[in-house]
Amino acid sequence: MTRVRSMPRFVRGRLTAAVGAGLLCACLAGCGHGGAATADASTASADPLVSAAPSSAPASSPEVTPSVAEQSTPADTPTTQEATTAAAQETVAAGGSGASALWGKAYTGTAGISVDVYDYCTTDGSRRLAGSRTYSMNSTLDLGRPQAGGDQTENNPFSMLFAAGNPAQAGAVSFRSSSVSTVSSQDLAGHYRDPNLLLTYWDIGWSDGELNARLTDPHDREAVVLNLLNWPGLLVACRSDLGQMPGGFPHALAAGTTFTGRLDGSGASLTAQGGTVDGVVAFKFTFDGTAS
Repeated sequence: MTRVRSMPRFVRGRLTAAVGAGLLCACLAGCGHGGAATADASTASADPLVSAAPSSAPASSPEVTPSVAEQSTPADTPTTQEATTAAAQETVAAGGSGASALWGKAYTGTAGISVDVYDYCTTDGSRRLAGSRTYSMNSTLDLGRPQAGGDQTENNPFSMLFAAGNPAQAGAVSFRSSSVSTVSSQDLAGHYRDPNLLLTYWDIGWSDGELNARLTDPHDREAVVLNLLNWPGLLVACRSDLGQMPGGFPHALAAGTTFTGRLDGSGASLTAQGGTVDGVVAFKFTFDGTAS
């Protein structure tokens, strides 16, 4: 103190100012961290609304956290569609209104057949009725998937095969809606063609259990005749006294032959009517069958 007091006044003033400035800096340095933390804590406690306010960061946007309804909608839609489709497929498979439900169906029963036989044994060569006959035969009707051959598919709701009696038996009748025939793999010009040729004989309509089928092309020009009535012929034309050919003779059914009636998954009640290409036989029959 003696030394300080002995200093000149202007020196003491400068020393006092320097010491005061040093003390002020020390205080500020001490508050640089601890003081700031205390101030922040005080501010957070005094202003809770500011600290709880939602942030504008993308994590809280609606696109990132969709509502429960938004999350369930995409999952529910395909589930509902799949259930509806599966139910429709089960309905068809169980015998619904679709014609595909009849694919693979087989019907067995009997056909009562009546036949009118004609000849041309008149003096002027005109056609005349030579006799009539009625009979009954065990019969079957088989339905299947439309046939395909080459690049074509049968344009019918199903393929059809009907048989009354044994094909070699006199009086037997057979219907076939289509067939795949094998031909040359080259046409007349030498160009390649598919050797599998689809021949369609019948135009079949089916709706709500009602069948309406018509023979449109017997394919006798191609010599692939599969719709037939097997009927015996005379050994000598116009000489019935000389007997008939044994086993009958297959006559091609003519275009215009019809096959109509009730047909569903449980049974069939159908009527056929038509004639042969050569005009020798006209026929009609009814078929009642039960699906097996």
